Amino acid sequence: MFKAIFAAVAAVSVGSAALAQSDESDLEDARWSIAIHGGAGTINRDKITTEQDKNIRAALGIALETGSQILKEGGSAIDAITATIMILENDPNFNAGKGAVLTWDKTNELDSSIMDGSDLSAGAVAGINGTKNPILLARAVKDHSPHVMLSGAGANQFSREHGLEQVTPDYYTTPYRLKQIEDVLAKKVSIADVDYKFGTVGAVAMDKDGHMAAGTSTGGMTGKRWGRIGDSPIIGAGTYADDRSCAISATGSGEYFIRLGVAHEICARIRMRWPIAIAEAQLAVPKDEAGNYTYAIHASEFQLSDEEIQQIADDVIAELGELGGDGGIIYATPWGQAGYSFNTAGMYRGRATSEGERSVSIYGDEE
Repeated sequence: MFKAIFAAVAAVSVGSAALAQSDESDLEDARWSIAIHGGAGTINRDKITTEQDKNIRAALGIALETGSQILKEGGSAIDAITATIMILENDPNFNAGKGAVLTWDKTNELDSSIMDGSDLSAGAVAGINGTKNPILLARAVKDHSPHVMLSGAGANQFSREHGLEQVTPDYYTTPYRLKQIEDVLAKKVSIADVDYKFGTVGAVAMDKDGHMAAGTSTGGMTGKRWGRIGDSPIIGAGTYADDRSCAISATGSGEYFIRLGVAHEICARIRMRWPIAIAEAQLAVPKDEAGNYTYAIHASEFQLSDEEIQQIADDVIAELGELGGDGGIIYATPWGQAGYSFNTAGMYRGRATSEGERSVSIYGDEE
């Protein structure tokens, strides 16, 4: 009897070890994806110098590689996008963190948000300053507070209490941004002309466990007044993530993204389309003599096509344009797709997947 018990235990142990090795192998082979953006707008070749083109592509490449490496090693989507956005916040080529635009009063009011699609937890901050990396403050709100959004002085206090790296106001300012606001105040150029190259940054990802995450960070609009807040810190407008549908980060004319609820709208359409697509696919399965399907399609083995995902994103951005809004989004899906949609001349963007895809682009005619 004891021999039988020992044999059974040994068999279970061997089976468990084999299962563990299988799980480890599955994790190594599991899919992941990431997409990033650094703003959209009137980004034409004749408006960007060769040096600017080179620097922006290099910055996007470094950010993309940072997030990709975390995902390759089995890291979480939320950690990958946090690290990626920090890289972009630290680069003065973008309107987030270092290099953020100035308000009418020549101050900085930064916004950021982050969302974890595995449990729909989210954190956001609006109108802040003093924190070197706003995305870390949004993450701290998500992880260490009962709230979703904090703003202004209260958010700044929360940042200090949680030990986030602080900077002096002059940290964000660059000569380029200072000239922008001075030209606006001197009425040498309109605010619309200055801001038609939106420099908001963002990242979305799916990790090897199939979890989604999205984050966005911005300095807002040059010359903004009265505590204006755009879509970037608003969950559902500029940022959204849900393991059941997708992860979205937006950039553009914020007021329109808010009115349409762009980020959530895209995710909702994907979530609603999926069961319909499964039902449609089931109809194509042959039936036996009794009229029963010879095979039942299971949700775990079915995914929306690249074309369907892109069409949904493009449809929502088209509606944004009909309202009068400009800009774009990046997306990642639970099936490993990563991409973007925009209605502007260009968009600073990049994407990478476990399938070997990797690209960094600026202009509208690039893949």
